[in-house]
Amino acid sequence: MLDANLKAQLKSYLERVTQPIEIVASLDDGAKSQEMLELLKEISSLSSLITLHDQGTDARKPSFSLNRPGSDISLRFAGIPMGHEFTSLVLALLQVGGHPSKASAEVIEQIRSLKGEFNFETYFSLSCQNCPDVVQALNLMAVLNPSIRHVAIDGALFQAEVDERKVMAVPSVYLNGVNFGQGRMGLEEILAKLDTSAVERQAEKLNAKDAFDVLVVGGGPAGASAAIYAARKGIRTGVAAERFGGQVLDTMAIENFISVQETEGPKLAGALEAHVRQYDVDIMNLQRASALIPAKEVGGLHEVRFESGASLKAKSLILATGARWREMGVPGEQEYKAKGVCFCPHCDGPLFKGKRVAVIGGGNSGVEAAIDLAGIVSHVTLLEFDGKLRADAVLQRKLHSLPNVKVITSALTSEVKGDGQKVTGLVYKDRDSGEFHTVDLEGIFVQIGLLPNTDWLKGTVELSPRGEIIVDARGETSLPGVFAAGDVTTVPYKQIVIAVGEGAKASLSAFDHLIRTSAPA
Repeated sequence: MLDANLKAQLKSYLERVTQPIEIVASLDDGAKSQEMLELLKEISSLSSLITLHDQGTDARKPSFSLNRPGSDISLRFAGIPMGHEFTSLVLALLQVGGHPSKASAEVIEQIRSLKGEFNFETYFSLSCQNCPDVVQALNLMAVLNPSIRHVAIDGALFQAEVDERKVMAVPSVYLNGVNFGQGRMGLEEILAKLDTSAVERQAEKLNAKDAFDVLVVGGGPAGASAAIYAARKGIRTGVAAERFGGQVLDTMAIENFISVQETEGPKLAGALEAHVRQYDVDIMNLQRASALIPAKEVGGLHEVRFESGASLKAKSLILATGARWREMGVPGEQEYKAKGVCFCPHCDGPLFKGKRVAVIGGGNSGVEAAIDLAGIVSHVTLLEFDGKLRADAVLQRKLHSLPNVKVITSALTSEVKGDGQKVTGLVYKDRDSGEFHTVDLEGIFVQIGLLPNTDWLKGTVELSPRGEIIVDARGETSLPGVFAAGDVTTVPYKQIVIAVGEGAKASLSAFDHLIRTSAPA
């Protein structure tokens, strides 16, 4: 199961374990059970503090629990946590084995203070880059609080459960048998949903903060770069972000970030945040901006209000709120989100194994999605609004070589069909003939670009017809002292490396603005 290099790395990590770990496996006669047993034997051989028992009686087979003798920890993996989830397994072993978490003391105390019975179930896929954050957060909570139990379930391995619960997107989390949420959720976000007073407490803390010299709104590549450049100038810097990492967290393979030959979105996002935290930057997560109140005079304080009820003030602002997936805007789309309408083929594709799906969009993202899905599902229908595909020629050649892919151009998707619980098909209009056609299928993957996150800015800074913030060569907006960077702006070519450069430029411009407006007359 594990090659020599991976074994050596894992053995090194397990040297940090200080408490005994008991692995209890529940197995059947299937091939996956034997595969799991082989993995667990290899793990147990790497540390004298780990013991393995293979006579577990859990109903889910194959599965295994991680226990600390003498304590009440309930943490289980139903499936073989390889791929993206191998890191989750390593962290779980370390935490059950007594190695301290990197979570803040405040967050740890908040977890331990939760009262009640919390039985979490998380459905994941091994190809989902969004799932580990959720699995790792809930695993940590199960280690710290005996009232919290968590089982991480490989949806592809337990297809009957997925079908019964109609799970059509991962990660999909259930709490005490009731749907708790879908999609990426960090530890702080999960805690905020459980501890409803936490949002108010956090808002009170933010309201009490002194004004920043530079406040960055957004935590993607542009925001991270801006924060680093500002902090290096020795000025009071804050970052308020809905989620640190932004759209990068939803990106699978990154192979064009200069000096990094190959990485994945969540890894890059983690590296960006770690770099920012090396400086004296006040990072405030789970803060979604709702309004901008411009300064009344040059050199005054700008105010940003957030949906949490918090309000922050700053001498200068850098707006880096990025973009989000563009939706089709057709009947049925909202009703069947996460019930067949998906936006991440890497995450949710395995849940549609052997089924029929459609991909909406003929650009690079759409064609790449269709190629990836073709290896999993029974059939892919790609629909493109334009009269021809817009993807790179090499991608188009690969697409047309696949026997289970059908390409339909000049197609306007007009409706998502369903039976009330899941997607059953879609309707599109042939733009050449005007005729409407129905395609029977189980999944729809929308890949039609991005929308800038600027709804909260309407009426304050000047926006383009596409809703992007209009900036000049220095990154300045129509408001003095307010700058912007990244995918939220009119700067062409929405690329990570460009966003990083624009963030640095906006930050340097903000510093120059502060110098000039604070200089004596």
